[in-house]
Amino acid sequence: MIKYIGSKRRLIPIISEIVGRIASAPGSRVRTVLDAFSGSARVGHALKSMGFYVIANDFYHYAFTIAKALVEADRREYPEEKVNPILERLSRLPPKRGWFTKTYCEEARFFQVKNGERIEAIREHIERHYADDPTLKAVLLTSLILAADKVDSTTGVQMAYLKDWAPRSYNDLRLEYPPLLPGAGKALLGDAIEVVDQIKADILYLDPPYNQHSYLGNYHIWETVVLWDNPKTYGVARKREDVKYRKSVFNSRRSAKEALSRLLSKARTPHILLSFNNEGFFTAQEIEDLLKEWGYVVRLSRRHKRYIGAVIGVYNPKGEKVGSVSHTENTEFLFLVTRSRKVYDEFKPFLTEGVVVQPPLF
Repeated sequence: MIKYIGSKRRLIPIISEIVGRIASAPGSRVRTVLDAFSGSARVGHALKSMGFYVIANDFYHYAFTIAKALVEADRREYPEEKVNPILERLSRLPPKRGWFTKTYCEEARFFQVKNGERIEAIREHIERHYADDPTLKAVLLTSLILAADKVDSTTGVQMAYLKDWAPRSYNDLRLEYPPLLPGAGKALLGDAIEVVDQIKADILYLDPPYNQHSYLGNYHIWETVVLWDNPKTYGVARKREDVKYRKSVFNSRRSAKEALSRLLSKARTPHILLSFNNEGFFTAQEIEDLLKEWGYVVRLSRRHKRYIGAVIGVYNPKGEKVGSVSHTENTEFLFLVTRSRKVYDEFKPFLTEGVVVQPPLF
């Protein structure tokens, strides 16, 4: 999986356990999970591996593409025997120096030129030869993004690059078969509120943006790799111009609470899992009070280290360290909201003043 701020890697075990417990309850008919803000598709991928039918939605094209590969694509239809020969051909393409290399390796320094030229050649070939199979194209693009992520020179987000090249940036780009899973799934590209209104699911998982920093700004290069549209750029980091206006309503303190309330009012599901952390616009209690209007609420919490950029320090757009961070840990909250008293009672033994204690769920 790509480096991703807000990644739920540490929460995957608890999310999986909660969904598994709900699904295994007597009389349960839980089969479908809707992940309305899929991001890196880590949660959707994990739940699909458990046998659930996952619908993964996101507002940005790069996230939709990753979900199309890791959630929607069926490994049985796109096995290694079919995909690996293509990846090998792509890997043998001669380097190509063009707009991408100039923008992200010379004007900005996100990748070494040798890798930028290979990304450019591979991406151009995918566009010319694999556009007629959208799923295969998504699989190949995901392989390219995963490979590029391993040779970048950032702290984990693309708002800036490092002043000195990251050691991994000297490695050669290497395409590998993505972790596809057998079985069906679905990837959607849309507004979360509209999608939640349109799709009925047994469980709804919500991981909305929680502050003013847009995911498009943090991962603008992946958006460009997917769209391959040579956009106008600005700033030292050469962000896409549309970063300025393609933002979620959840990126604004003024609109986020009303947006979440509207989303909840449209939810067509008996159970909701919502993750949020203490660096967001709202306190855990504010979120809990809002959720109580929808159903029974169980609040779980866990402290963990912040993303790697926070541990390293604060950098300006040129990649120069300009300060230290105020804290290196945060608290991740996971709210289970259900309209089933039986499900609520299942988790009530772990409650301590509304917060689930760490054992045995953490």
